[in-house]
Amino acid sequence: MTDETTKNGPDATAADAAADAAANVETDTAERGEASQPDPLELLKAENSELRDRYLRLAAEMDNLRRRTEREVKDAKSYSVAGFARDMLAVSDNLRRALDAIPPEVKAAADAGLTTLIEGVEMTERAMLSALERHGVRKLEPVGQKFDPNFHQAMFEVPNPEVPSNTVVQVVQAGFTIGERVLRPAMVGVAKGGPKPVEAEANSVFDEKDA
Repeated sequence: MTDETTKNGPDATAADAAADAAANVETDTAERGEASQPDPLELLKAENSELRDRYLRLAAEMDNLRRRTEREVKDAKSYSVAGFARDMLAVSDNLRRALDAIPPEVKAAADAGLTTLIEGVEMTERAMLSALERHGVRKLEPVGQKFDPNFHQAMFEVPNPEVPSNTVVQVVQAGFTIGERVLRPAMVGVAKGGPKPVEAEANSVFDEKDA
């Protein structure tokens, strides 16, 4: 068999087929490789979306931190004098007790010296309460209001059928607030024996309709 026969025989055909198959495999592999690689534009979009989410989360955290800091600073300014104010209220209470201890007839018959002393103590009490008010300390005025355990401390009950039960009718010791907090609850006496608050409100509505 000659070389020409070998080149053009069955072996040559098989070799060509194998070569074509190998070329097709390489082409398919290359195409699959190109198809499996991500699109650079899509990568940039995904990265941009992730960075945007991070930025929004960071901005939200910074805003929360700013608000919390502002609130803490405000609270520090508002309530930093709470302890001092509470001590000053004790001094004010003593001034009031001193004034209340003077009988009315003694005040009426007091000479110039005693009258001046009394007026001086009263002015001192007013000046102290005014100074506390400038720092956010305000006096409670609970008489006539419904008893509220958040602001009042009940000391005794007063029988009174004409006033709705649990209505504050007497103040033993004044209460004060500082900002939105209770600095000292008011010690009060509350009515007992009258209609319940709901009944009193209903009667008031009926009275207005009749009028």
